[in-house]
Formats: sequence, structure tokens, C-alpha cells
Amino acid sequence: MDISKTDWKLFKEKLPGWQEAYMERLNNEYVALLTSNEKASDKFWALDERIKQDRRRPGVILEMSKSNAVWNILKLIHDGVITIDNLCDFSSELKDSVSFLLDR
Repeated sequence: MDISKTDWKLFKEKLPGWQEAYMERLNNEYVALLTSNEKASDKFWALDERIKQDRRRPGVILEMSKSNAVWNILKLIHDGVITIDNLCDFSSELKDSVSFLLDR
């Protein structure tokens, strides 16, 4: 599924901000984990496991290609990095495609 050049440019502009906000949220979760009342070793290994999982999420790293942009947007929504409201500046065609695929 291909998107317009305008939507592609906008996606490339917005993605770093979305990812930065997501990673800030992750960092806050890590701080909460590290400041819990668990044993130090339990916190260490729990954090290690979380980071291993999180580093593969689209909110952290994403393979960029114009042909995968809609699928990447769906992944970002699915993982809670963004919501459909974050797409307000995009074309109605892109929003309709994303909404259609989300409803499937």
C-alpha cells in the first residue's frame, strides 16, 4: 500500500517526535521499575528483559520505506506509540486507509 509524497514527507517529519515521546514513556517505566521495592537483582534482570523487548518495538526502531508507511503507522497505533488522532495532519486518503485496516 503506497502513500502520497506529501504524507510520506509528513510521516518522516513526525516519526522522530513520536518515537522520542514513546522512549520518554519507556524511560519513566524503567525508573518506576528500578525504584520499586524488589530485590536489586530482580530489578536488574527485569529491566534487562524489558529493554531487550522494547528495543524491537516500532516506537524505538522502524524500518523506513514509503511502501511500508501505512503498515508502520498501524504498528505504531497497535503498540500505543500514537493514536489515530496523531494523523490529523495527514490526507483523508491515508486516514481512511488506516481506519479501514484498523477495523478489519
